[in-house]
Amino acid sequence: MKARRADSSRLLQQTICYDKKKKWSFSVSWGYSAHIYERFQPPSLLQRPLQTFSSWKKRPALPYMFNTRIVSKDPCEAPHVFYFDSVVETRDNEMLTSYVRMSPPRLPACASSGNHSADFVSVIRVVSPVSARRRDGVSGSRRECCDVGHVAGKNITEIKFRCCKKEELVA
Repeated sequence: MKARRADSSRLLQQTICYDKKKKWSFSVSWGYSAHIYERFQPPSLLQRPLQTFSSWKKRPALPYMFNTRIVSKDPCEAPHVFYFDSVVETRDNEMLTSYVRMSPPRLPACASSGNHSADFVSVIRVVSPVSARRRDGVSGSRRECCDVGHVAGKNITEIKFRCCKKEELVA
């Protein structure tokens, strides 16, 4: 409820980001969870929700009214999962939300060449502008882009949401 009170127009909106240096993909469902994937994943895949539940009755066809994807057991495709912890509005008219890892990684690190392990990350901090809808009652663009950084000397990854630039690809 804290996230809804802070900015209900952004609640459960998903933003997908990439860290080009580490070759990571991020999926942030504002106010709920954030995921790190240790390789680039296309938005078309990340937009489909993970199947984190199962049917009570075993049937050959899945009984869901929307497409889901199975959580992979491949460490390069399985997400590191972080859950919403807190939200505060800053003096700079931004929202600072924190997502924390609830359990240690259950899979070994991704062994793909050139990839960096995300096992060390314990917190994802997301900085976002107060949404246009909250500010003036008008809905802004649904697409946001972001910059990814890491807090030196800490196990914190920081994602800063921003408006996409004209030449930026948001496929």
